[in-house]
Amino acid sequence: MSAPPVPPSRPRTRLDESAYDRRRLRQWLAGEARADGVSRRRLLTLLAAAGAATVLPAPGPARAADTPIVKPLPPEWFIQRGTNAETRWEALRGTGHHTPNELFFVRNHTTTPVLDAHDWRLRLWGSGLRGAPGEDRPVEFGYDDLRALPAVTRTAFVECAGNGRSHYTTQQGETVTGTAWTLGAIGVARWRGVRLADVLRRAGLSRYAVDVQPRGLDAEYVSGGENLGRVRRPLPLAKALDDVLLAYEMNGEPLPHDHGYPVRVLVPSWVGISSIKWVGDIEVSAQPLFSPWNTTFYRLFGPGHPEEGSAPLTRQTLKSAFELASGATFTAGEGRELHGRSWSGAGAIARVDVSTDGGTSWRRARLHDRPRADTWTRWSVTWKPDTPGATHLLARATDTAGRRQPDVAVPNTQGYLFDAVVRHPVTVT
Repeated sequence: MSAPPVPPSRPRTRLDESAYDRRRLRQWLAGEARADGVSRRRLLTLLAAAGAATVLPAPGPARAADTPIVKPLPPEWFIQRGTNAETRWEALRGTGHHTPNELFFVRNHTTTPVLDAHDWRLRLWGSGLRGAPGEDRPVEFGYDDLRALPAVTRTAFVECAGNGRSHYTTQQGETVTGTAWTLGAIGVARWRGVRLADVLRRAGLSRYAVDVQPRGLDAEYVSGGENLGRVRRPLPLAKALDDVLLAYEMNGEPLPHDHGYPVRVLVPSWVGISSIKWVGDIEVSAQPLFSPWNTTFYRLFGPGHPEEGSAPLTRQTLKSAFELASGATFTAGEGRELHGRSWSGAGAIARVDVSTDGGTSWRRARLHDRPRADTWTRWSVTWKPDTPGATHLLARATDTAGRRQPDVAVPNTQGYLFDAVVRHPVTVT
């Protein structure tokens, strides 16, 4: 690996994500940004259909071994959903703050590639790197090159943007498209790797760079007969220089194959599609970048959103879940301690309120973790049911940004960012 000296760090400024992404969206709509893999014809079709249901791509084909996922998926731990695997919340009870690697959910567009770290290379290229005008000046890093850089460890969740999608239908009667996740498309791990900012600067970051687009090494993705290429999604440079990691360890072990081995991107608190697995190259651009994963997908469409769709999704929303199976049974007159977890993409969890009578009354839960951004907070509350029959348990979180889970989530056609209080069914006998 050969790279120029590290330039002085630029002053860090707080990223106004909403304003930045709306500006990028306007540039794209005006034809002033490069939309990699998104044709003008697709743009016009997208705008014409903005108010209608947008169909998510079908899952990719399974590999010959019956599953696109490498690790075992015992049914008591996972619900298999095509190329994906959702963690059962009851399996998380007693596992501690970090999700064990074997229990971590899997979101795949196609199949998990089995790669060799010794052969792996990360290629950085594009108009946002220093060099002669118009010159494509790629820089490569090997696995050992990354591990030789200063390491950073960070606890953070990764969560699919569609986590909770099924509740748009089951609780609100809305028709949405996509994988019918309940709440198990999330996991928290202790990630170790190198700051993306360090790698970008060693590659020769230009002062004209504005966007950074990682791309995975999984198979090219075909949707409706159209090859969209490998999964890729741009980040604004300010985010890339802030807290993004190129992670090579997960909970003290090399990344498992299903979770990005040998190296993945980790974008704390943002929707999971930003945290590209099996990263193979990163384009650094002097103009805004777009791909199908932030134009056709991972934006909000529908009556409650702008006609052309929202800006590309960035931060995750607010959610709570009980560490219980759906339909769990309790005995009347017998005291129990209910456990759960709450999390937010906007900050730490400040409080959690729980209802054991379907929302008629609420009481504050006890928090078991020091509230921190980028991860969840575990909580508990005691309950001694006295009336047999069916009821619902509800948990409602409030974060340090002042957001509180609403009773109803604003729908969108692709079912992203469900944030309403979930009604968890249980039976008292």
